Amino acid sequence: MILSDRDIKKIIKEGRLAFKPKLESDQIGPASIDLKLSPIFKVFHLEKHSLLDPRKGLPKDFMKTYKMKLSEQFILHPNNFILASTVEYIKVPDDISVRVEGKSSLARMGILVHTAGFIDPGFEGTITLEISNQSNMAVVLYPGMYICQIAVEQMSSPSENPYNKRKKSLYMKQKEPTMANTKNLFKNQ
Repeated sequence: MILSDRDIKKIIKEGRLAFKPKLESDQIGPASIDLKLSPIFKVFHLEKHSLLDPRKGLPKDFMKTYKMKLSEQFILHPNNFILASTVEYIKVPDDISVRVEGKSSLARMGILVHTAGFIDPGFEGTITLEISNQSNMAVVLYPGMYICQIAVEQMSSPSENPYNKRKKSLYMKQKEPTMANTKNLFKNQ
């Protein structure tokens, strides 16, 4: 069940769902929470790598990092892809899951914002976002702009093995966009 604004406010007030920095009142919509774009962007380092092979593992330097000032802009060119993250650091309890969606205004300009789409119960950290420009025009992204929205879902019962206690979990307590780790993609690796 997706929580309404009333229930979202309640679980935040109770401290069950936590955000740093604290959310502003206009971030909570009727059934979602708007999150902001951090000033850190990661792009493929094409000058060094032209192929990624998940079975062989990924080189540590397959992406370049750009740390922008809040007043600077990042231009995302057509058919390009970046990793970014939310400003907000989120802590999800064991009985809640979160779905991440892009903003429709950005989608109507060709900007697709995605994450794996699903945040497990027990996750803690900023949310890494995969952003691509599917249009034929460059689009400017600004640190601090609303970049995505999350829907909060109440689970039928608390998770028996939440993300923060699962051995296979790879992305805990991240504070910036986190590059891919492929060690869980193959069963016998």
